Amino acid sequence: MARDPGFWPVFVQGFPPKPKFHPDQIPDHMGRIVLVTGGNSGIGYETCKEMLKHNAKVYLAARSPEKADAAIASLKVETGKEGIFLKLDLGSMASVKAAAQEFFSKESELHILFNNAGVMVPPVELLTTDEYDLQFGTHVLGHFYLTESLMPALLAAVRTSPDGHARVVTTSSSSVYLERLHFETFKDGPERIKLGKAALYNQSKHGNAVIARQVAKRYGDQGIVSISLNPSTIQTSLQRHFPAVVHMILKAVLLKPVEYGVLTQLFAGTMPEALNYNGEFLIPWARLGRAHPECYNDEIGERLWDWLQGKVRAFEARQS
Repeated sequence: MARDPGFWPVFVQGFPPKPKFHPDQIPDHMGRIVLVTGGNSGIGYETCKEMLKHNAKVYLAARSPEKADAAIASLKVETGKEGIFLKLDLGSMASVKAAAQEFFSKESELHILFNNAGVMVPPVELLTTDEYDLQFGTHVLGHFYLTESLMPALLAAVRTSPDGHARVVTTSSSSVYLERLHFETFKDGPERIKLGKAALYNQSKHGNAVIARQVAKRYGDQGIVSISLNPSTIQTSLQRHFPAVVHMILKAVLLKPVEYGVLTQLFAGTMPEALNYNGEFLIPWARLGRAHPECYNDEIGERLWDWLQGKVRAFEARQS
């Protein structure tokens, strides 16, 4: 069993060196189609903004039509470009399926998928519609199902892309180092409650890195580049479930502006150099790093992939 790296990488990555990458370096993306989950706020909003500024066609995927419409209106003011709303609740497998179907009714290709949306330490009793842990179901199962559903569009984009690739960029966290996978906690039950909401969050972000690497292994030879990353500790609505005093302390000491938080995933999704990082884990700001050692364990990765695939197949069987 791999040795836990402990809190040290979390601390070190919380104070990264001055960034060398700036969004102004992003190449023109005219003709490319981008989908950003959780695009209505925080890092997702900034990702949509920069991709629109660089002439991509951007689908903003979010749960709330009202919040999405407000974000799209704001993006129009900031960029002069119009984002496109895609209704998506990653905590509902039916919603993921419907979102993929809606996307395919409009597009046949997808050049960049930003698996960005997230929820952080909500009340532990909250579950997904399908009764999975809310954080695992949103971050891991929901994004897995979405990525697999949209894979035909990603592969189609490979065939027409100038660089012969399409990209899947998954927002993990420095929390990747703080927990392993506990399969008995993915669904509701006493073990999940016992693990607690903070560890459940850490586990889900660990799972993001595991699956991102598996996507690279399974589809890399077909032109898919899959990268996971730690965006750093960023001031966004993600901390809305934190106690007020904790949030105040974090804001004073650690949290950084969202304009910094978007850097690493923009680099992963757009820059030619990132094509060399398939299956890797990036750290702030747009640097190559290493996730928890178990994220590179193929036996664990295959077990998680099979578990997720089994749940998707069971869901789809119930729909037919």
